[in-house]
Amino acid sequence: MDCIFCDIISLKEPAIFHHKESDFVVFENNLNWFPVQLLLTPTTHMTQSDLWSSDKLIKKMANHANEIGKIKCPDGYRILSNFGDHGMQSQQHAHIHVIGGKELGLYVDRKK
Repeated sequence: MDCIFCDIISLKEPAIFHHKESDFVVFENNLNWFPVQLLLTPTTHMTQSDLWSSDKLIKKMANHANEIGKIKCPDGYRILSNFGDHGMQSQQHAHIHVIGGKELGLYVDRKK
């Protein structure tokens, strides 16, 4: 299996890490769409559904996402997770995004 997140976690690919634990890591997303764009990723390869169905890991990662969001984005932030093609999930390895550092705007184009 070819997985960029597994390669980052195993240090085969470079990344700027903000946090490391035995069961998850936090590193910068290289897309640079927002001033703050962090990925919280389990150290074990799993699907989004598996992550969100877990009891302890999702709670631990969600709590950390909230804490790092408050620190890195004191004016507000968004925590999100994409599922499947229609949800714009680009990596099969489970992950949570923390984005912020500027006005994020609406979630979707709203018709008036």
